[in-house]
Amino acid sequence: MTIQDLRIQVQALLESGKVPEPVTDTWYLLEHTTGRTKADFFMDPGQEISPEVTEETLKLAEKRKQRIPLQYLLGSWEFMGYKFMVNESVLIPRQDTEVLVEEAVSRIKSGDRVLDLCTGSGCILISVLKYAAEHKRTDLSGLGTDLSEKALDVAKANATQLLAEEERQGLVQTTFCQGDLWDAADGTFDLILSNPPYIATAEIESLQEEVKIYDPYQALDGGKDGLDFYRRIATGVGSYLKPGGTLILEIGYDQGEAVSGLLEDSGFSAVSVKKDLAGLDRVVAGVYDK
Repeated sequence: MTIQDLRIQVQALLESGKVPEPVTDTWYLLEHTTGRTKADFFMDPGQEISPEVTEETLKLAEKRKQRIPLQYLLGSWEFMGYKFMVNESVLIPRQDTEVLVEEAVSRIKSGDRVLDLCTGSGCILISVLKYAAEHKRTDLSGLGTDLSEKALDVAKANATQLLAEEERQGLVQTTFCQGDLWDAADGTFDLILSNPPYIATAEIESLQEEVKIYDPYQALDGGKDGLDFYRRIATGVGSYLKPGGTLILEIGYDQGEAVSGLLEDSGFSAVSVKKDLAGLDRVVAGVYDK
């Protein structure tokens, strides 16, 4: 079978499953299974593809047709310019979350201790530490916590892959521990980050199939109004932040005012809301003064 024939067949499968972006996903699958780029395909659309690769590609296309997320099928996804391992145990890193990372990198200093609550794949903590080290911050330490042991296995694998050189040079030290929020935390931190579950329980059913069926439920459900974890973090985080330390949280597009209020009521000042590329509220940050 030629690559052109395979492309047509894969795209037809995805379209029959009402996959949101069938053309884009077709190219991702083809590049993944053949090891060739889109440019290679256009240079020689008649090139023959082996039966083994053809079979593998069509199997993945059938799974994508069933709305299994593309990222889980590929086994990795890019975030902040780095490729992170992902599977069904973790949320897929999304571009919106890069706003949180950028805010953290703008505030982190040499010698800081960073705590990442609900770390999942570790993409937030690892990206912050890697970017900070690249920008001449040194002696950094990070702790990522999560309830899911399987998620922590993914985070540890990503840290091994992406922070090996920084750790070898002594620029960063990274640890991942199982626990609910700060249960596994020791001491206090200069910077605490989190992308906690923030979807209201009743809204989960209305999410895209890829999310509501395949994303880890406990990483989505933020309680009746989506604010359960923000309340817990705002009222308890003071014991783990150094005076003058910063808390940075990802939020839902309509939660800026509510989460800002929770932080202000819990002793935070200079509370600010940052927007994503779509102009929607995406991150709340505040400095702990108590």
